[in-house]
Amino acid sequence: MNIVDRFLKYVSFCTTSDENTNMTPSTPGQMEFARYLADELKSIGLQEVTLDRNGYIMATLPATAEGRPVVGFIAHMDTSPDASGKHVKACIVKAEERDYIDARYAGQDVIVTDTTTLLGADDKAGIAEIVTACEYLIQHPEIQHGKVRVGFTPDEEIGQGADHFDVQAFGADFAYTMDGGAIGELEFENFNAAACKIKIHGLNVHPGYGYHKMVNSMRIAYQLAVMLPRWETPEHTQGYEGFYHLVGMNGTVEETTLSYIIRDHDRARFESRKRELEHLVRKVNREFGEGTVEIELRDQYYNMREKIEPVMHIIDLAKEAMTAVGVTPEVKPIRGGTDGARLSFEGLPCPNIFAGGENFHSRYEYLPVPSLEKAKDVILEIIKKA
Repeated sequence: MNIVDRFLKYVSFCTTSDENTNMTPSTPGQMEFARYLADELKSIGLQEVTLDRNGYIMATLPATAEGRPVVGFIAHMDTSPDASGKHVKACIVKAEERDYIDARYAGQDVIVTDTTTLLGADDKAGIAEIVTACEYLIQHPEIQHGKVRVGFTPDEEIGQGADHFDVQAFGADFAYTMDGGAIGELEFENFNAAACKIKIHGLNVHPGYGYHKMVNSMRIAYQLAVMLPRWETPEHTQGYEGFYHLVGMNGTVEETTLSYIIRDHDRARFESRKRELEHLVRKVNREFGEGTVEIELRDQYYNMREKIEPVMHIIDLAKEAMTAVGVTPEVKPIRGGTDGARLSFEGLPCPNIFAGGENFHSRYEYLPVPSLEKAKDVILEIIKKA
């Protein structure tokens, strides 16, 4: 099966993740897809194929040369809940046929949807690239390479992709997530990340008799929210700039909840942002009474740079592989996170390489076919050169 047909088969599975089910994988479609993938990996000749009860797949491409490091490649099976992934109607068009496709892809074949669903290139493109590269090497045993480990995970899009990933069982010296965007992307820096839930307690009485009695939790919530720096939000920041992001609010007079995510590449600024939120909560409590506002902070992941810097040869290897197949490396920080960030802190250095898609998490997601092919070629070059 060629890489395009493989990808089109993969997007026929609905694998949207759901943070509200409290299950792993969070949705049954992911396990259905995982079973299909496990069977496919066995059929193309990979060895030690395992699928555990949480939906994690691991497999081995045996070495054809001794004394080389064990390299891993990882991608995730789920798609974002930001848009529907059900009944994806994918087709191939020329870039010029869709006004939302970047002009730099002019003349290229591009995989798109009918814009009623997302496509699923994030990250089924990554899976297709890894599987196709492994199949090629199985069909060409004359190519010298070390042992390769493959890992496919559920629930990355809801921040749980690394929750049950067994780094020791995976057994790689280093790995790459094939989960980046446009062609050329190579990333080994990401946000430090935390989630914050703020609960405000009010007191509801009849509004006609509320004088000096009513405590409106929604008004207090608004007061607290506007205390944060107006320009330190996602819509006003870029590059290495961090932010506070209000992602949810739900309230009545009696009780209001604010949900924030906190992001910053710099660890010291990240810690300062958390302290600032705690300070503002204390300030509001001094005005309205202790216990009016409660705060819960939870770290989610950290900047992998501090774990990658001691092994920068794996970044150099990726750059060399890209250059060898005619791709210009574009090293830049991730304004987000990947499974690789968490895995790097668990002992598996794991930078991120482009999967080739654009407009992820959107109904206007698309995947240029040459980018899909080049990502597969980069994987092959890394394996050959490692």
